[in-house]
Parts: sequence; structure tokens; C-alpha cells
Amino acid sequence: MNRKGGNISERKLIFDKKGVEAFAERFRIVRKNAGFTQQQLAFESGISLSQIARIETAKINPTISTIFVLARTMEVEVEEFFKFKI
Repeated sequence: MNRKGGNISERKLIFDKKGVEAFAERFRIVRKNAGFTQQQLAFESGISLSQIARIETAKINPTISTIFVLARTMEVEVEEFFKFKI
């Protein structure tokens, strides 16, 4: 049981569509401002092109580790990806 009396095994996956879409839009802007194409970013970061495309189209919720790798590759602060309102 959890604090609200529900069964812990009944957890549901959280996917905040509006938040992920806002992140995707901001990520695309940061990537372009940093001078990277999706292909260049994929090659230099070691993250697949399809994963980068899915991040930019809000199809997936990237992990924090993925965000760290992308920020280092683009030489930007992580906070740059989160400068948006939801």
C-alpha cells in the first residue's frame, strides 16, 4: 500500500504531453542555435538519429542522462533546455 491507500503495483506511467512538447520545442531551438543538425548531434553525442528526432517531435520523454549527454555535446548548460513555461 502507498500513502493514499492504493496498491503500489498499480502505478501508472506518467507522460506529461504538454511538458514533453514544450521541452521538444525548446530542445530544437537550442540545437539549432548551437549550430547542430540532427545528424551532427547524433554522430557527436552517440545518441541515435531516430532518438533525437523522437525527442524533437515529443514522441519520447528523454532521460536525464540523455539530456546531460546532449547538453555536453552542444556545450550548453542543461538549464537552457528548460527555459519554457508549461
